[in-house]
Amino acid sequence: MNNKMIRLSKSVVGAAEKKALGKVIDGSYLGMGKFVCEFEKTLAEYLGGREVICVNSGTAALHLALMGAGIGPGDEVLVQSLTFVACFQAVSATGARPVPCEIIPRTVTIDLKDASRKLSKKTKAIMPVHYASRTGDLAAVYAFARKYGLRVIEDAAHAFGSSYKGRLVGSFGDVTCFSFDGIKNITCGEGGAVVTKDAKVARIVKDARLLGVHKDTEKRYRGERSWKFDVFTQGYRYHMSDLYAAVGLAQFKRFENEFKPRRKELARHYFQAFSEVNGLVLFPDDYTEIVPHIFPVRVQEGKRDGLRNYLRESGIECGVHYYPNHLLTYFGAGKKRLPVTERIYSELLSIPLHPDIKDTTQSFIIKKVKGYFHKK
Repeated sequence: MNNKMIRLSKSVVGAAEKKALGKVIDGSYLGMGKFVCEFEKTLAEYLGGREVICVNSGTAALHLALMGAGIGPGDEVLVQSLTFVACFQAVSATGARPVPCEIIPRTVTIDLKDASRKLSKKTKAIMPVHYASRTGDLAAVYAFARKYGLRVIEDAAHAFGSSYKGRLVGSFGDVTCFSFDGIKNITCGEGGAVVTKDAKVARIVKDARLLGVHKDTEKRYRGERSWKFDVFTQGYRYHMSDLYAAVGLAQFKRFENEFKPRRKELARHYFQAFSEVNGLVLFPDDYTEIVPHIFPVRVQEGKRDGLRNYLRESGIECGVHYYPNHLLTYFGAGKKRLPVTERIYSELLSIPLHPDIKDTTQSFIIKKVKGYFHKK
C-alpha cells in the first residue's frame, strides 16, 4: 500500500503503550501473569462485575465460549452469513455446524424469521453479530433463545464500549465475546475476551485457554507454574500474554476520553455529510449508544466497485465487510442461496474510520465521495 494512502483502519498507539510494554519487559516475564489478571479485573469492573477471561484473539474467545456453553460435534449454531469468517471457523472448530442465516438490511444483524426457518433438533445456540458496533434487537434475540432453549454467544468484536438500551454490551446476557486486535475500539495488538456470569462456562474457558490444565490460571497470576496437574477437557494454547494485557490497559485508559468520542464524532460527521447524497444508503445508527468500529454505507445502482476504485485512485483505502460465508467453499460454496445477504453484500463499502483521522482528512474523503456521485 502507498504510504500516503489514507488508512481504512489502524492501530492508534504511542508513548503510553510503549511505557506499559517497558514495565512488562523490565519484569522479565512476558507470558500470562499479573498484567493479564489486572486487565481482566479492569474489564470486569467496567462491565459491572461479570467474569472476564482474556485470550489471544477474538476468534479464540468465540471458540472457547461455544465450547464452554456445551456446543460440540453434531450441534448446529445459527449465525448470519454476512460476518467475518472467524464466526464460522469458531463454530466448526467445536465440531458443530454453522447454519448461515439472512440479515435484516437496515441493521445487518441476524434475521430471526429466517433463523426460525432453519431451526432443527440439532440447534443448540445462536450467535448474534454486532455488525459495525450495532446490536440489532437483542431483546428479540434473547426471547428467541428462551423460546427454543438456545445458548446465546454474542460476537461483540466490533462493539466494545457500545450500549444496548443504556446497558453496556457485555454487562448482561449469556456469553459475550470481544476482540482486541490491532484495529478494534481498543487493542492489545492481538487479543480477545469471554465475558459471562455463568460460572461453569468461565471455569471451562479458564482451563481450556491453558491447554486444559486444571486451575492453572490461579498459579499463573501468582507467578507460579503447574508442575503436577490434571486435565479434564480439551485445551488450547489460547491464553493472553502480559505484553498484550499491558497494551490493553494503556488503551483502556485512553478509551473514554479519546477513542470513544473521536469515533463518534467522525461517524456523526460522515452521516451528516452523506445524508442527502443520492445513491448512498446510510445506516441510521444511534451514536449515543454505539461506539462505531467501522463506517459502512450501501452504494446502490451497481456503483459500489466504481466508487471503491475511484477512492483508491484518490489515495483513500476502502473495505468490504464482509464476503458472505455461505459462498465460501468450506461452508457450502453457495449451494443454498441467501438473496438478501448477497444483495446487501454487493452494495456494502466501508470508508476510513479511526481516531487518528484529522478533520482535514475527513473533509477530503467526504469531498471525494460526493465528487464521485456528482460527476456521474
